[in-house]
Amino acid sequence: MRIGILGAGAIAFGMAAFLAKTGHHPVLWSPSGARTRKLAEGEPLTATGAVEFFGPVAVARDGREAVADVDAVIVALPANGHRVAFDAALPHLKSGQPVIVSSHSSFGALYLSKRLAERGVSLPIIVWGTTLLTGRQQPDGASVSVNTVRQKIDVATLPKAAAAEGKALCTELFGDRFVERDGLLAISLSNLNPQNHLGIALLNLTRMEKGEKWGQGEHVTPAVGQLIEALDAERLKIAESFGLSVRTVREHFSLSFHVPIGTVSDMNQQMHLEGRGGFGPATADSRYIYEDVPFGLVPTSLLGRIAGRPAVLHEAGTSLFSAAMNRNLAADNDLLPELALDSFSPAALRELCDQGFTA
Repeated sequence: MRIGILGAGAIAFGMAAFLAKTGHHPVLWSPSGARTRKLAEGEPLTATGAVEFFGPVAVARDGREAVADVDAVIVALPANGHRVAFDAALPHLKSGQPVIVSSHSSFGALYLSKRLAERGVSLPIIVWGTTLLTGRQQPDGASVSVNTVRQKIDVATLPKAAAAEGKALCTELFGDRFVERDGLLAISLSNLNPQNHLGIALLNLTRMEKGEKWGQGEHVTPAVGQLIEALDAERLKIAESFGLSVRTVREHFSLSFHVPIGTVSDMNQQMHLEGRGGFGPATADSRYIYEDVPFGLVPTSLLGRIAGRPAVLHEAGTSLFSAAMNRNLAADNDLLPELALDSFSPAALRELCDQGFTA
């Protein structure tokens, strides 16, 4: 299959390598063009680690070329770039052409659904609770080191009636690793990066500011792990109030990183001992703050208010980081203002998350 990938970071490069290795034909598109320049010049893509690949991949010059003649589209860039990618693809998407959002954040699927409905276009929007893999892009501009390929990924499809179709496509492309969840709302409460990264970044912020090289797993100490678990408890209570079942943070770490279930700190220490703990950000200008706060903590806090289960720690995290960065991070979210979800009742929101917008 020919697959358009909107994005050109480590996740996009890793997915392109995975698809090419299994006989598919990925087409990468970078909004700026900078990160795909070497590949566009003919340099082969190199992937090492959990995915081994060496070979050429196609590069699109613009959003139209990235989606016009592909069997499916994958949005694979940070959440603060989702709207740019959606808006670039929207004029060229056709009815029935699947779009996968990896990983879904801040009700981006509803934004896309609303804009497509305005055009009279209907297609399945498949959303993942996390990314297929983790990795780090290399400075040469044409290679990626893949740390891990996740064994299980939560998935749902908008509209919910197309769930079987969405899961089948994901399985065809990436193998039998997808677990169907109860609709878009469940996926919106299944991305655990914001909670994990809040605890890690907040309690290691000076290391980031000073540009230190520090082991992330090593520094998920008991105090950091306990904060992450407390944030997780707020998320689980919100999901429960909507009648939804989602993975706990401990289950997530065990399934994603292949370690026995224990405390969050113990599991991270085990990854560190095995050499798989990774490194934390070496700058405060990090997606842990500028992506995960506005596009992760903020929408979860919104859901808490709608459900009558205030997410006190999530709200505090947004306020603390906004103060530390001297920036209103909540205002950086460019998706939620377009949806006005704060006016919805829990039942109305759940229905919208099951059906999407219609023309």
